[in-house]
Amino acid sequence: MGYSREIYEQAEKTLELRRLYSEQELEKRRRILYSRSPRAETIERTIAGTSVAAAKAVLGGSDLKRELNALKETNLQLQRELASIIKELGFPANYLDPWYKCDKCKDRGDVDGRMCSCMKSLLREISYEQLNKISPLSLSDFDSFDLDYYSKTPAAEGKKSPYTHMTGVLAFCKKYARTFNEDSRSLLFQGAPGLGKTHLSLAIAKEVIDKGYGVIYVSAPAILSKIENEHFNNKANENNTEQLITECDLLIIDDLGTEFISRFTVSTLYNMINTRMIRSKPTIISTNLFLTELQDNYNIRTVSRIIGTLDRVEFIGTDVRQLKRRRKASADRTN
Repeated sequence: MGYSREIYEQAEKTLELRRLYSEQELEKRRRILYSRSPRAETIERTIAGTSVAAAKAVLGGSDLKRELNALKETNLQLQRELASIIKELGFPANYLDPWYKCDKCKDRGDVDGRMCSCMKSLLREISYEQLNKISPLSLSDFDSFDLDYYSKTPAAEGKKSPYTHMTGVLAFCKKYARTFNEDSRSLLFQGAPGLGKTHLSLAIAKEVIDKGYGVIYVSAPAILSKIENEHFNNKANENNTEQLITECDLLIIDDLGTEFISRFTVSTLYNMINTRMIRSKPTIISTNLFLTELQDNYNIRTVSRIIGTLDRVEFIGTDVRQLKRRRKASADRTN
């Protein structure tokens, strides 16, 4: 997968900072060791001086082989003594080695001229972060989802109250996030505006990200506009947005139906959902549109994929945002 120059530079800077951090931490450990054992400092300085002694032996014209073997033996004895001191002090055997985040490439990003897996992961993470920045929303959590805004009175006899229904929806979303894995089902959050679809999808995103999965959270207008811009400005190969969103562990598309509808956006949406379905990649889509409205906006193939691939989660109640505004206005008047 190709990435923009900006993403590569950011990844390289991150690796450079990781190496610097490892070296700084090593110096801290070394100072602790020296404070506990001055002999350890003497040994390290002596070992460091053997290279100078070896160079003098080469230039001295004496019995080079004998002198180098003697230096080697002295070095090995000092290393064994240093290892014994480290062990006696209760430090790990690799105490004086840099503790890199990636042992394979020593945080340099390549192994024998080939890109290391840590560099590949870092490039993906940075790309995900950049895509997530086009969503103006910060991540919510489950604890801040307030069920008190949902009526406990059923809309009709024999029906669940919005409070009871949304209690079940909240429990379902918590379980989905807690048990999320690469085989999790795809979901369609459907209901009128202001009922918590965005809040709960963001809460899922937060928990799944915390579990270490790659999550891309975007609004439908933003992501489709970005892909369209890349496509018609010949930047698709450079940014690979469409490839990123089909490969991430969880894709969350918010506000489907608020984007500008065109043949290109409908085709792109279909390709995204279809490709992720083929690859068994979980997707969550939230929309204010009902089935008839989806059919009016999109072609049969796209609607078929949405309805046939995603498990529907219905949101019911009265617009929570409006209720919050009313309560705030009432509180302000009281004060």
